[in-house]
Amino acid sequence: MVRFRKSFVVFVAVFALFLAETDLFGQAAAGPLTIVSEPKALVWINDIKFGQTGDDGRFTIPKPPPGRKTIRVRAYGFKEAIRNLLPTQIGEITIGLTKTNDEAELAFQDGERHTSIDRNKAAEFYRKAIGLRANYPEAYLGLARVEADIGNIEEAFKAVRSALRLRPIYPEASAVEGRLLKDTGDEQKAIAAFRRAITQGRGVQPEAHTGLGMLFQDRAEQALADGEITTADASYEEAAKNFSAAIRQLGSAPDAGVLYQMLGRILEQQQKYKEAIALYERFLTDFPDAVESPAVRSFIVQLKKQLEEKP
Repeated sequence: MVRFRKSFVVFVAVFALFLAETDLFGQAAAGPLTIVSEPKALVWINDIKFGQTGDDGRFTIPKPPPGRKTIRVRAYGFKEAIRNLLPTQIGEITIGLTKTNDEAELAFQDGERHTSIDRNKAAEFYRKAIGLRANYPEAYLGLARVEADIGNIEEAFKAVRSALRLRPIYPEASAVEGRLLKDTGDEQKAIAAFRRAITQGRGVQPEAHTGLGMLFQDRAEQALADGEITTADASYEEAAKNFSAAIRQLGSAPDAGVLYQMLGRILEQQQKYKEAIALYERFLTDFPDAVESPAVRSFIVQLKKQLEEKP
């Protein structure tokens, strides 16, 4: 009995500490994370691009995603470096890079640099990288993304499946395959691919959660149009669950801002006005300088009026 009481006291103390360090959205409170590397180096966390270091080689993420993190850093002319961080690792993290003369790596980097400039040129560089190194799943995945953006869906499928053949456990590639399946109307296979990506990522794969959220949101809206209220409600719940997971995992990544608004619209549709207000208020805290901030403030005002009018 004494042993039980002692264990219970310890449990309560630990649980209280957890509550003190966790916000109302379920994210562990943590300080900022600063990556120190080469100037103008791109920084990914859990396969999501967060930004790049400045001329001083530093990049600070005010609110990094909770839990374990995989940091990936790449600068042109340098070999990519990957570092796994424990949930407690915050503050300043130095990730050194080594220069490279590898032609395949440099071609791949040229492909990455051109994705937002000239996707056809990016595809050429990715193919060059693959020609120089046949076993290059990252280049196949980059090619899949740009082919999908160009509209060459069959080529995108070929590329992503080549990436998965070379690396069967590849959460990011599974998420891209899910997106392609969703966009071509094969919902069941898309769901399976997204869920595989999440499993492969040990629960952390915001791109796959986002894909599931969008898929179930589409289902909900179609069910609502058909008058199937119960089906719509269930699909909205599934969409909200996945958008919420993606937001938690993205932290203050730029992509998270759009998801706040998508989840907010679902909560409004469900008439969960208090939850929507709390979500929008958090958006304003996390993204105070976002161009959408004025619109989000107006959403909050309108929702508060609806709350007052609600019987």
